[in-house]
Amino acid sequence: MPDFRKLLNDDKVHFFDGGYGTLLQQRGLPAGMSPELFGLKTPDPVLQVHRDYLAAGAEILTTNTFGGSRLKLGLDADAYELNRAMCALARKAAGDNAFVAASIGPTGHFCEPLGELTFRELVEVFKQQIKGCVDGGADLILGETHFDLAEARAVVIAAREVCDLPVGVSMTFEGANSLTGTAPLHFIDTMQNMGADLVATNCSAGPEQLAGVVESMLRRLSTPLYVAANAGLPELDADGKTVFRLGPDVFAEQSARFFELGAKFAGGCCGTGPDHIRALHSRCAGRAWNRPEPEDRAVVLTSRGAGVPLGGGHPAVLIGERINPTGKQQLIAELQQGLQDEALRLASEQIELGAPVLDVNVGAAMVDETVTLPGLVKTLVGRFTTPLCIDSSNPAAVAEALWSYPGSPLVNSISGDPGRMAELGPLCARFGAPFILLPIKGRKLPVTAAERIAIIEEMLDEAESLGVPRRLAVVDGLALTVSSKPEAARATLETIRYCTEKLGLATTLGLSNISFGLPARELLNSTFLGMCLCSGLASFIANPGSARLREALAASEVLLNRDPQAGRFIAGYAEWKPAGGGAPAAGSAGSAGGGAGSVPDADPLHAAVVRGELNRITALVQAELDKGAEPFSLVDGRLIPAIMEVGEKYERKEYFLPQLIQSAETLQTAFKLLKPLLEKDGAGKDKPRVVMATVEGDIHDIGKNIVCLMLRNHGFEVVDLGKDVPAERIVEAARAEGAKLVGLSALMTTTMVRMEDTIKLLKEQGLDDVRVMIGGAVVTEAFAEAIGAHGFSTDAVSAVKLAKRLMN
Repeated sequence: MPDFRKLLNDDKVHFFDGGYGTLLQQRGLPAGMSPELFGLKTPDPVLQVHRDYLAAGAEILTTNTFGGSRLKLGLDADAYELNRAMCALARKAAGDNAFVAASIGPTGHFCEPLGELTFRELVEVFKQQIKGCVDGGADLILGETHFDLAEARAVVIAAREVCDLPVGVSMTFEGANSLTGTAPLHFIDTMQNMGADLVATNCSAGPEQLAGVVESMLRRLSTPLYVAANAGLPELDADGKTVFRLGPDVFAEQSARFFELGAKFAGGCCGTGPDHIRALHSRCAGRAWNRPEPEDRAVVLTSRGAGVPLGGGHPAVLIGERINPTGKQQLIAELQQGLQDEALRLASEQIELGAPVLDVNVGAAMVDETVTLPGLVKTLVGRFTTPLCIDSSNPAAVAEALWSYPGSPLVNSISGDPGRMAELGPLCARFGAPFILLPIKGRKLPVTAAERIAIIEEMLDEAESLGVPRRLAVVDGLALTVSSKPEAARATLETIRYCTEKLGLATTLGLSNISFGLPARELLNSTFLGMCLCSGLASFIANPGSARLREALAASEVLLNRDPQAGRFIAGYAEWKPAGGGAPAAGSAGSAGGGAGSVPDADPLHAAVVRGELNRITALVQAELDKGAEPFSLVDGRLIPAIMEVGEKYERKEYFLPQLIQSAETLQTAFKLLKPLLEKDGAGKDKPRVVMATVEGDIHDIGKNIVCLMLRNHGFEVVDLGKDVPAERIVEAARAEGAKLVGLSALMTTTMVRMEDTIKLLKEQGLDDVRVMIGGAVVTEAFAEAIGAHGFSTDAVSAVKLAKRLMN
């Protein structure tokens, strides 16, 4: 069989296979049983499904290893051997007629700070699975149906540590974002930064719903794209079986649109079978690949929930410089003590002033950067969506911070000193982290543009020789002090222009050094900024608290035609007054993102919950108690309204899962302090009680755990039975606890039927007054009505509203 990379690089479209769960159910897979363990025990049905897809025209067969990580299989299973055996089975079916894609699904666990798993542990879990797949004969490592950007990145890193096979990753989206708040474009940007060989999206309601996701990727898509839609949404038929209504011909007609948009590969996901792939192949085989042409090739910094492009005609980006110990005694003292309050305050202040990226530097005496920097990074990415610039001269600290970051940060910086590129360049390439290329080599500062450009080109050649893509480089134009080197500013302008126009690279600048030793520094800095922007500067590191810099940036963006109809400028400066005549209006950060300056919180306790300030909440609650506040009034009048506001932000898509979890955990911390006082006062008694469980055969409990957390925050007493819980145990718990509400979760179509079993058993046991709410990715209103549930929810916030309604 030829290398799969030849398929990636030819000019034709190609076809993956379809879904497996429904087909295996039809061929003996018991409801609730793991398809992977079923395949290991009974390989013939799996082998036949592979062969059926091959006969239907599939050129790539995906393996029966989607849930093959040790976290999914359990400690008793041999994850390596299962993955090896299932890949060998697909290889046997494929022979020399098809390629084998090793399916690597989500583990069901979040990594820090959303969960307890470290990113390194997640990578190790995937490495064990991928080793088995490689030894079983896989041609491609394919991460499938991932909903968290950090986990998607872990698949790529694990695969690259194990083998040299091509790596693809597919993310699934709920509307405009993934479960943890990543937009399709930001997913594409991150995977392309990491050098993924194939990017993909799968699942959703059907091909028509996925078309919008694909369209939103096209702006910067340069990697081959694979799309696999569901055959519609699952429904329950009269016999209690899960069915998908979208037939093969309609599926093929709608999926053909993916090839028109620029996809190179298409296949099917849940509910599709060989007939769907046959119809798609018959309709589209032989088509030429409509290779997409990206609108821009900016280098993009990403977090879980945001993307910030540098260069490529985009507005210039202000990188907030304030999280830096230089001259900040309070910050130094806190970092030395392992505290983060001042750093978080500086982060919040800069974000409110409109900084779209934050530089993070913890270098100070008696501070272990290898511990402090990654620790602060974890906290920042858990609190804010703003991408970060990791700033350290300690390579080990940079490496640890990269292990803690869920997207593509900017690394500041790599100089031309011997060994620096060799040490940091491959590390940045491995993690998909753009880096600042600093044109300094040795002790002599390059004053002229020619000297700087020579160093830059030498460093770029070295990077490429090490396999580090030059597209990740962001060149520092190098601002030297004009008080001692008057010609240095012009050299900087020439360097920026050369890098922008000749090399096609984004640029940056540490702005304030230009004016050192001179009066009216803000005046010089802002004037020089305007000149640099005219030369093509893509970003600059500065204090977003400087109104004059923000004004210069906003005005320059209008004059450079990067602020359409001067919309941002008008919004920020409609009521502007000259210096001395009043402060500019909110949003004066211009292209930096807008937002008012930091103002005192009307209610710091309320604000701490809304912002998820876990580190502050205990002290704030204790301060209120010391002032004589009644515990119940704190809960009812201030804490609960705060979490309600968080829920509203979540529903409006202003917040996503990370912020929801952070705020919920902040409230739980407050409750722990107040609980003894509430019980003493008699409050908190007679809480409505709910039994929660993931049904038998299903080991996915992320969604259920978040619902439990939110229910507790809203005054429910939650009895959490965990995952893979038989109906008998759920009913027994409902009776023993006197619960009037039961919540059931299922992620897989193969375990949805267990929900109906539980509802029937409740009625048989005479518990007719117990209300049942259900949830999960595959659950619909029609399904809930069909099995007799009293309601269904799509997320934790709607689950709380449903629970309150059912209890009333």
